[in-house]
Amino acid sequence: MLQLKLFTFNPFYENMYLLYDETKECVIIDPGCYEPEEKEELFNFIKQEGLKPVKLLNTHCHIDHVLGNKFVFSSYGLKPEIHPLELAVLKFAVPYGARYGIIVEESPEPIINLKEGDEIHFGNSQLEIIFAPGHSPGSVCFYCKEEGILIGGDVLFRQSIGRTDLPGGDHEQLLRSIRKNIFVLPDDTIVFPGHGEETTLGFEKKNNPYLLTHS
Repeated sequence: MLQLKLFTFNPFYENMYLLYDETKECVIIDPGCYEPEEKEELFNFIKQEGLKPVKLLNTHCHIDHVLGNKFVFSSYGLKPEIHPLELAVLKFAVPYGARYGIIVEESPEPIINLKEGDEIHFGNSQLEIIFAPGHSPGSVCFYCKEEGILIGGDVLFRQSIGRTDLPGGDHEQLLRSIRKNIFVLPDDTIVFPGHGEETTLGFEKKNNPYLLTHS
C-alpha cells in the first residue's frame, strides 16, 4: 500500500512529498528543503523509516520546488527527472532566486524523461505521468490510479489554480490542461498540491471559481 509523507518547506511554503510502499523504496517529489533544519528533517525521516530513495521527480522547476535538488543528489545520488520543456526553467532558477535574495544551489544536470502517459515504477507501485502545462511550460502531475491520488504540483489548488504571470505561464492553457487532462480522472481523486491543503477533483469541479466561470 502506498504511503505519503508531506513536508512544507522554504519561504514559499512549498509542499514536497515522499511516496513509498511496503518495499521501502521511495520517490522524492519537489524537494523544497532550503534551511539546514529542513534538510535535516527530511534526511532523518528517511533514515528513521528505513526508506531507500530511488527517484527524484520535479512536477516543474520553479525555484520553490527545486531548492532541495542539490541536497537530494548529494545525499542519495539521484538526479532530478523533469519534462523536456522544464529544462530552461530549471536553468533559470539560480538567477531567479537572486531576485528574491534566495541563494539557490545549482541543480544537478537533470534526466529529461517525464513524458505524457509514461509511468514511474518503484517498489510495488507505479505513477502515471499527466502533462498539464500552463503554470509552467512542462508541468506534470503524478497519478496513482490504485490509491486515487494525484500529486499536482502548482496546477490545481483548493478553490484556486496555479499563477500564470511567471515566464512561460499561460492562463488559458492551464485551464485547458485542468479540464482535459485532470478533470477526466475520478471525482474522488485526492489532489495533493504544491501549496496549501489537499482537495478532491469532485469538490473543485463544483467549487473552483476559476473553472466555474470558463466553459
